[in-house]
Amino acid sequence: MARRTKADAQVTRNSLLDAAEKLFQARGVSQTSLNDIALAAGTTRGAIYWHFKDKADLFHAMMERVTLPLEQTLAAPEDPQAGDPVAQLRAAHQETLRLIATDAQTQRVLAIAMHKMEYTDEFNGLQSHHLGVHRQCVQRNQEALARAFAARQQRPPVPLDSAALGLQVLLEGLVNQWLLDTAAFDLVATGTTLLQLYLGGLGLAAPASA
Repeated sequence: MARRTKADAQVTRNSLLDAAEKLFQARGVSQTSLNDIALAAGTTRGAIYWHFKDKADLFHAMMERVTLPLEQTLAAPEDPQAGDPVAQLRAAHQETLRLIATDAQTQRVLAIAMHKMEYTDEFNGLQSHHLGVHRQCVQRNQEALARAFAARQQRPPVPLDSAALGLQVLLEGLVNQWLLDTAAFDLVATGTTLLQLYLGGLGLAAPASA
């Protein structure tokens, strides 16, 4: 029997993740078993346990394939010399929305995470991870807003932590609603408009003075 290579193992792993995506989307996470995924991938249940500790671990790996690029976009370090902090903040969020709007796999996996799963005891670790990512995004918003108000020598009209949270909830809610009906509105165009309105309401519509 030929010895399996790392490439073979990666192909099997990707097949399992692809099968999980399709079944989770069709049936929901709780109604899909590891055996279902193995059968759909044309492999065995043992192959799943070779690659993943349990269903939560498999789900986390499926999410990482699409969320890591999104997180990296938002986590890119900002250059204080690169221009207005608000423009940088807006550009990062617009790029995230563009990635979601133009990649079918990203849409599918986010829709599964938002609409096809429950945070049962089995997924406690995953819930903690998602909350951690959310808090990191809020923190980055707050840091960017603080720089923006400082550049304009303005006092924020509301506490910065509230402003940062409101911005993140606005965007997360927008994506959540769009995934329910992707034909209902243009995610990037609508997101750009709402970003402008929200930032304008904070007094950050105009660029900082040179």
